[in-house]
Amino acid sequence: MKIKIIADSTCDLSKDLLEKYDISLVPLYISMGNKTFKDGVEVTPDDIYDYVSKTGNLAKTAAPNIDDYIKVFRHWNQLGYQIMCFCISKDCSSSYQNACVAANEFDDIYVVDTRNLSTGEGLVVLYGADMIKEGYSAEEVQSACNEAATRVEASFVVDSIDFLHKGGRCSALAAFGANLLKLKPGIDVVDGKMKPSKKYRGNIDKVILDYVNDRLAGRDDIIKNRIFITHTGCKTEVVERVKEKINKIAPDFKEVIETRAGCTVTTHCGPNTLGVLFIRKGKL
Repeated sequence: MKIKIIADSTCDLSKDLLEKYDISLVPLYISMGNKTFKDGVEVTPDDIYDYVSKTGNLAKTAAPNIDDYIKVFRHWNQLGYQIMCFCISKDCSSSYQNACVAANEFDDIYVVDTRNLSTGEGLVVLYGADMIKEGYSAEEVQSACNEAATRVEASFVVDSIDFLHKGGRCSALAAFGANLLKLKPGIDVVDGKMKPSKKYRGNIDKVILDYVNDRLAGRDDIIKNRIFITHTGCKTEVVERVKEKINKIAPDFKEVIETRAGCTVTTHCGPNTLGVLFIRKGKL
């Protein structure tokens, strides 16, 4: 039976990748003031920046609801597809829970909690897509993706913690101290949750390169099929320097893929956030 891949919009995969792997998205919701929009359909990350700049308020995000998933599942189910549905970590959103409830209305729907966000989720989606192309069953893909999700290394470095503060993810005192000391915090996704990691100091353009070096230098535990550079609108020259840094430290990646983060990461992390994301090797 044919397998259709569905993911929520937090996966941050580019239009080209969605088309290449025939992936359909279920958008999250972005609320700004008293208006609500569909992520990537009716609102863009730049719209969020405009809103914050004009109002001083942060946009809010909400998961696709059960009805959203039912409509998408019904469409592809009626066309004779089994469905693989990938969701942002259940610790960050109710997307996974809503997809599971909707899946109970049908047969042949397999839901994966990717335990990640942004292209950390996207890596698990593409891991499954590669398996499907190789002819694995939906049950095998679901099981393998659940395991692969534990090996995704998703992290970011943030230019300013103002957005994290506005979103309630750090205190006013911590935000004041970080800004005063010009600290650029690293954020790791660990067991499905965002957690602070190393604190960098200095100009964000230099900090980003130090962060990339910390993530990749001296590593022999990384699967070298693909690495994502995902950012919230960094300057082109900064992203190019990151690519050069990756190619210098780890020249054997088959794919180095740049993506612009969508509305969810933009809402919580703000401008000039950048991450390199990849999958570690499994235990022998």
